[in-house]
Amino acid sequence: MRIAIVGSGISGLTTGFYLRTALPACSIEVFESGDRPGGTMHTAVVEGFRFEDGGNGFLSNKPDSLQLVQDAGAEHLLLRSSDASRRRFIYDGQLDPLPESPPAFLKTRLLSWRQKLRVLAEPLVPARRDGADETLQEFGYRRVGRGLTDVFLNAMTAGIHGSTPEKLSVAAAFPLVVGLEREHGGLFRGMLARRKSGAGPGGVLMSFRGGVSAFIEHLAPLLGARWHLGCPVEAITRHPTGWCVESATHSGEFDQVIVATPAYAASAMLGETAPELSNVLAGIGYTPIAVVGLGYRHLDHPLDGFGLLTTSRARQQVLGILWESSIFPDRTPEGGKSLRVMIGGQRSPELVFQEPNGLVATALAGVAETMGVTATPDVVHTCRWDRGIPHYEIGHLGRVEACFKALQDRPGLHLVGNAYRGVAMNDCVREGRELAQRIAGHAA
Repeated sequence: MRIAIVGSGISGLTTGFYLRTALPACSIEVFESGDRPGGTMHTAVVEGFRFEDGGNGFLSNKPDSLQLVQDAGAEHLLLRSSDASRRRFIYDGQLDPLPESPPAFLKTRLLSWRQKLRVLAEPLVPARRDGADETLQEFGYRRVGRGLTDVFLNAMTAGIHGSTPEKLSVAAAFPLVVGLEREHGGLFRGMLARRKSGAGPGGVLMSFRGGVSAFIEHLAPLLGARWHLGCPVEAITRHPTGWCVESATHSGEFDQVIVATPAYAASAMLGETAPELSNVLAGIGYTPIAVVGLGYRHLDHPLDGFGLLTTSRARQQVLGILWESSIFPDRTPEGGKSLRVMIGGQRSPELVFQEPNGLVATALAGVAETMGVTATPDVVHTCRWDRGIPHYEIGHLGRVEACFKALQDRPGLHLVGNAYRGVAMNDCVREGRELAQRIAGHAA
């Protein structure tokens, strides 16, 4: 069996790895528009400081990424986040710790007593049963009130999706919370049921020694593939016995084609052979986001936590600041400290398109205003993603259903990636593994 994988982010790599495992005799070719595998999973090294251009790891509350690491024989690379990073902060005009227990919630300054009582009344709110798509803001206002939604959910949404509650479909972006209401009648009841069943709350953040690139460099060779780097695919078309993948420098015929690119890139490739699918893919939006790394050889701030997220009403130009060296101490030279600042998102997309000096200035202003740090960094690194995170807005689940329904009439053509059913590494790994299992099952 000849298999083409278009795109070599974690979704494409996972699919290829499990295909090689299940079908050792298959022929795999990987087409990648960039000069390296990994997609947004990339670690930049600047004068001994390591900065992640995208995500910095995965949560251990789901088994998918841990299983991939074990299956790939990469346990020696695993790096658990430090215990100091369990403390998280929200900036809502002032810096406050995120409450981690019921007593801490009752004492927090982030909500008024009226707002706290509204949250505690959540079990009394009737469950919605009509299945209609609603925004996270609508869901939050309905179940836990405006206060918690405008502070906690707003900050959380900035950190995970670079977005705001009024712009996200809760069913698409946070299916677990919708499931808690649907299956248990409410969030508190659902969380209690999960705890009784042994389901963990949030897991621990895991990464890799030397950064996420270390895992990509370990995983990519295990595909046993023929690689075409710097080779953007121009078209994928039907062939009498399968599919043809066409690029400016290489073309080939394949039995199976896995498109593991962003949705907009997949749309361009499939415009000729599947115009209706291409149109639906083009409708999946993306959120621009910029990442600025700041490295300090000496910094007085203790950085005693994970970092901070801002709320929309705080009117900050930064979405959040990760205290990276406190999360994973190997990210800096000895004695050094580092931050990663997130800028733009759906709140302020225009800020992403600044020149590097402008991004650094925005980051430094955000660090000064939220943390009180005015020291000049010794090292800076900038990375801009014009279309960084798939945006799961209202109607997203319908688009995804339409995409995969269109594939039913095109056997051998597949879609996988963070544009569809989850943006986290665990989601991408799960989807890639399950796709490989389906393809291998049909080949058996």
